[in-house]
Amino acid sequence: MNVKGGPAAGAPAKGKATGILNWAVELESPALLALDGWNRDSVQVGDKITVVGWRARDNSRQAWGADVRYTDNNLPVFPPKIKPTSKYPLSSRPVPRWPDGKPALGMMPGGEDGYWTDPSKTAMVEDGVDVKMDEWGLLANIADASKVAPLQPWALGVYQNRQQRILKDDPMYVNCKPPGGPRMFQSRLGVQFMEDRQRQRVFLMMGSGNHNYRILYTDPNRKQVGLQGGDDDNPLYFGRSKAHWEGDTLVVDIVDYNEDFWFTNGGLPHTDKLHLIERYTRTDADTLKYEVTVDDPGAYTRQWKASWTLKWNGGATLPSHFCQNNRQ
Repeated sequence: MNVKGGPAAGAPAKGKATGILNWAVELESPALLALDGWNRDSVQVGDKITVVGWRARDNSRQAWGADVRYTDNNLPVFPPKIKPTSKYPLSSRPVPRWPDGKPALGMMPGGEDGYWTDPSKTAMVEDGVDVKMDEWGLLANIADASKVAPLQPWALGVYQNRQQRILKDDPMYVNCKPPGGPRMFQSRLGVQFMEDRQRQRVFLMMGSGNHNYRILYTDPNRKQVGLQGGDDDNPLYFGRSKAHWEGDTLVVDIVDYNEDFWFTNGGLPHTDKLHLIERYTRTDADTLKYEVTVDDPGAYTRQWKASWTLKWNGGATLPSHFCQNNRQ
């Protein structure tokens, strides 16, 4: 097994007859592995595998399995991530609508169950900017950090530091902090809209985090609110919101965030002055466009926007994922 920071062995390292060492290899959550077709029979007792990964920060014999392959044929143990083009209809279907003509953001009574997943982007970058980064938001070239968003000098320094430390200070993984802000729309574990039209509110459920949820109130007479009791993560991590419809788009205005989380994969910083305007548009039955305007005069030199799409996974149940505190 090759581990970043030096070779380690599940069998003796080359040139060293040191015997067999036991290693613990960490992988994606079971929910994500299952989405890609993994099951309990994918690896059998006695199968030989080769692992390349990142060693634990305390230098114990633990590693993140970045690449896991069968030794005999060099094929990946985990199947490639399912792409939307192979999973969803090739031709667009019309947007499902309520009797009053408003688009349904999720499932309708008596209709198909499902949730939104497979985001076209998994880290925020200003629309129109082309920089290369991996699915966790780690830049291919740290010199591109200043291009990602209009960061103030201090915020650029924080962002560069988080990148140089390979995102290992991410509070969502280190301390199980919720994926507040746009980050909840960057996970393949998905989101689900449940519309309570009688009470003029929308429940926004998450497959990531700790099954956190938000409530978007569309009542024009209601003040801007977070959740009042019942969910200790609110309003600190998900802000106080008020929503309204503009044609076929649900617009959500959110303020009053704390600074105790990363609001996007990759570690772009924010302050308690963060003000987001989210726009949800179901462009067809299988596509949801998400657009967010970031207004944070504490961290950025101007307002900026980012947008991406998610795909409808019909007939499926929102995955259950619960964080386990990373104490290493």
